[in-house]
Amino acid sequence: MGGGRGASIRLREEPQKPLVKSGSVWAAKLCDYVESGILWWFDDYSSKKPNYWMKGNYAPADETDPASDLPVVGTIPECLNGEFVRVGTNPKFEPVAGYHWFDGDGMIHGLKIKDGKATYVSRFVKTNRLRQEEAFGAAKFIRLGDMRGAKAMFYFQLQKLRVRLGVLDVSNGAGTANTALVYHNKKLLALNEGDKPYAIRVLEDGDLETIGRVDYGAQLDHPFTAHPKVDPITGEMFTFGYQIDKAPHCIYRVVGKDGVMKEPVPITLPQAVMMHDFAITENYAIFMDLPLVIDGEHMVKGGFLFKFDEKKEARLGVLPRYATNESQLRWFTIPLCYIFHNANAWEEGDEIVLYSCRMSEINLEMVMDEVKPGNYTSPQIYEFRMNMKTGEVRQKQLSILSADFPRVNEEYTGRKTQYMYGGTINEMGKMYGVAKFDLTKEPATNPKSIEEGGDCEGLYVYGPGKYGGEAIFVPRNPGMEGPEDDGYLIGFVHDEINGKSEVVVIDAKTMAPEPVAVVTLPKRVPYGFHALFVNEEQLRSQA
Repeated sequence: MGGGRGASIRLREEPQKPLVKSGSVWAAKLCDYVESGILWWFDDYSSKKPNYWMKGNYAPADETDPASDLPVVGTIPECLNGEFVRVGTNPKFEPVAGYHWFDGDGMIHGLKIKDGKATYVSRFVKTNRLRQEEAFGAAKFIRLGDMRGAKAMFYFQLQKLRVRLGVLDVSNGAGTANTALVYHNKKLLALNEGDKPYAIRVLEDGDLETIGRVDYGAQLDHPFTAHPKVDPITGEMFTFGYQIDKAPHCIYRVVGKDGVMKEPVPITLPQAVMMHDFAITENYAIFMDLPLVIDGEHMVKGGFLFKFDEKKEARLGVLPRYATNESQLRWFTIPLCYIFHNANAWEEGDEIVLYSCRMSEINLEMVMDEVKPGNYTSPQIYEFRMNMKTGEVRQKQLSILSADFPRVNEEYTGRKTQYMYGGTINEMGKMYGVAKFDLTKEPATNPKSIEEGGDCEGLYVYGPGKYGGEAIFVPRNPGMEGPEDDGYLIGFVHDEINGKSEVVVIDAKTMAPEPVAVVTLPKRVPYGFHALFVNEEQLRSQA
């Protein structure tokens, strides 16, 4: 394969250090006393009222031991033999001050499926951060929810004080592993873009065990995106990490099929931005330099650490995916927007085609408190075309539906895709169903209303009071031989009326209104982030 002349050191897990002791009782108590003083001085609002992100089905849930022989209505298809896993944010300890939905500890919810029978389990990812807080029995680390207003500077200093006095150790990471999952080189990895990955092992009964943090033989010394891309043809994984505190702010990496991480390729950005996702084609990697910036001055003046800067240019960058430096990187300016998630990208002649869930703006400050009708910015499906010969870039909206968490048949990652599936979102930011989009069709001139299903190829609605998460496409047969959409969608769904949760299996080809199968779960599953299906063959081949 192409790539840098990097060190040929394979994936490994970092050795877990002994839990950091508090050094002395007085040091830990001193820091807690300082924290109480900060809360008192700033009359912290979050300690006065229940937090929106800690109520209802956003509230945390306890771990669950494997519960087998769950009730199944319908028949689970044979191609779903394996383990369906979804990670989300689940704070084990009550936050002391501010809290944002992104802050919680990573918890993986798993559904092990074998011959039509299902077993449910949920486990925390045993991060270095969580292990330390478990030793104290309380929350100790700074959180995103603390990073608003002048008080944030005091929280930053408090974190430094705890580290300096030996109360906390951040040398082996302080991430939460709460955002996404990927399977590569015989490893299931739990991801958070502020840290390195954590390797997870799926046991025979479906239980989940944290192995440790992965540093690729000490080659990985920067954060790792929550959305790496695995090329289904070459078996390589493409990834990057963005850095808040130092230039060049973004670093691109290629990991071989054998787990060897190649040399870093710095991507110079004018300032630090939240770059949550990227994309690949057969020959290129696509980066997003968008105006959700990290702005300490804005924070000190009363705002949030992240700011949507309408004065900043929005750009898409295209780099040959085996480039050894950024000299061949080309930037394309696009209309002002923000994108959390891309669906897929590929090449058509001189053009790079990218499909994304585009937001005209994003207001993270408003959703720090709670989501209300009118303060949630809904994403729509957009096509971007970048002409590598002329430098022209074009965009068009494909649907009137609000949709995010896009998924495709991943056998087509980086190749031309006809179908995309996305969670349809209401004005409260909740996914009330999953829609199928045909990317080869021109936008409808007179689409149906959203109530009638909009302009998608098919819309499966979960039902009154029911909301779901990311729905994963699982092909009926591996490879690209049969129809691209011949397979199933699987996802967690929660019923807010009766408080129960379930896993729903949908026919992705027909998008029929009746589910193929429904598995009733023994416990409530909180709303979360990204999911993955690990098939039986991958489970057997785990390192």
